[in-house]
Amino acid sequence: MSPSMTSMTLYVPCDSAALAVGADAVAQALQARAQADRVDLHLIRNGSRGLFWLEPLVEVVGPHGRVAFGPVAPEDVADLWPALLAEGAEGAANPSVAHPLCHGVTAAMPYLARQERLTFARIGVTDPLSLEDYAAHGGWVGLKAAVTQAPEAIVQAVLDAGLRGRGGAAFPAGIKWKTVAAASCTPGGVKYVVCNADEGDSGTFADRMVMEGDPYMLIEGMAIAALAVGAERGYIYVRSEYPHAVATLNEALRRAQAAGWIGADVAGSGRRFELAVRMGAGSYVCGEETAMLESLEGKRGVVRAKPPLPAIHGLFGQPTVINNVLTLAAVPLILARGAAFYRDFGMGRSRGTLPFQLAGNIRHGGLVEKAFGLSLRELLFDFGGGSATGRPIKAVQVGGPLGAYVPAEQWDVPLDYEAYTAIGAVLGHGGVVVHDDSMDMAALARYAMAFCAVESCGKCTPCRIGSTRGVEVIDRIRLLRDRPAERDAQVELLRDLCDTMLHGSLCAMGGMTPYPVLSALNHYPADFAADLGQNPKGSAT
Repeated sequence: MSPSMTSMTLYVPCDSAALAVGADAVAQALQARAQADRVDLHLIRNGSRGLFWLEPLVEVVGPHGRVAFGPVAPEDVADLWPALLAEGAEGAANPSVAHPLCHGVTAAMPYLARQERLTFARIGVTDPLSLEDYAAHGGWVGLKAAVTQAPEAIVQAVLDAGLRGRGGAAFPAGIKWKTVAAASCTPGGVKYVVCNADEGDSGTFADRMVMEGDPYMLIEGMAIAALAVGAERGYIYVRSEYPHAVATLNEALRRAQAAGWIGADVAGSGRRFELAVRMGAGSYVCGEETAMLESLEGKRGVVRAKPPLPAIHGLFGQPTVINNVLTLAAVPLILARGAAFYRDFGMGRSRGTLPFQLAGNIRHGGLVEKAFGLSLRELLFDFGGGSATGRPIKAVQVGGPLGAYVPAEQWDVPLDYEAYTAIGAVLGHGGVVVHDDSMDMAALARYAMAFCAVESCGKCTPCRIGSTRGVEVIDRIRLLRDRPAERDAQVELLRDLCDTMLHGSLCAMGGMTPYPVLSALNHYPADFAADLGQNPKGSAT
């Protein structure tokens, strides 16, 4: 670099959400402008900070930290360039918000400053594929601690931390690990660690953000799990709709193995753990752990009957740890900082944090990592800023397409597994999908049944047949709006059908489909009087 040349460091996300709104074009425009002005530009493609309404978010490194500008379009670069140079210059004053796209120091933005980012501490901060960045921000500390401990001690740390499965079932991770550790392989077999990254719930994206924005954290968590239970092989099962995550993970695995963090000698422990990525084939039901195992074995994704449990008889008939991305991603911090550190976040039996994902009709959609115990009202208004349309929020579906609709009178219930179970709802994977008062809840209930009919693996009758009958019954209810006695009889029939699905289905696909249906019936009964033939405003059909 010549003495007269200015240097500058910029961050532009490579996260799928940012790419979808033009992040690559913005990066190219910034590089072209730097070349034209003879600026020595260090452009880093980071993960997303999770402020999706501001994507593409461009950050410039200045004397006071990273300063955020967004949302930036390629045509904004010419006008934005002087502000970037000013904020990134040595000796610059405190960040100014004079430019309309400037939000000041990124870390001080209220949306981020009010969060407890444990799992997401690095995401948006580092270069996802840089081993040096990962290590400089606390990476591998947990794995280094694990190799010095007995497997039983690692399992106990996870138990003591109170970590529960973040995929939706909320089963204690340490109990699952303890079961696998105690199980025996068949002759010639090995134990497995499988990461369920088949993130198919509507309005969820936290798994994808981890895989694209901090892949080594997931790799480290899986390596720790392998040391804890004696596993030698592992798979990350990623949905086919996540090509960027698959590419990032494959490159991260290559680099991690070359550096000795996984492979024949995990972190110098003398233990083997081989890890690979497998792509799913677009089936929602493969998010169920046993259907996922069938798919990994090259079979059709159909739910297995339990028992036997996968912890005892799992992948290829061997003891298998199956955890969600967010569960495994929480493990390195627990080993690095200790079980008590993680356990001190949260409430009741819900310990630690959950990355909540705000989507749907919400003004500030994105990721919010908070300790268990905040309310849905805080998420919707303190973080989400209310509905995107400005209309009153009518219903909020929490926990994915099989989650219940939560009405306004329940928005102050703490976001806690047990508290939500008590009101007939679920936290699931932390997805929060918002609907304003124009939405027809009967149409949404019908959609839940139709979704189940399409996505059912077909193995059990309550799910396969019940969902199809559910669509038909809801259609009849809405057609009988002028005949209340007949309509009420169909409502009772629908409730009976939901009871059969709840208690007779083989897995959560059919067993949870009644949650959105019954919550819509219970909290929004007037919507079931709508005339199906009128195509009511907000129909989800």
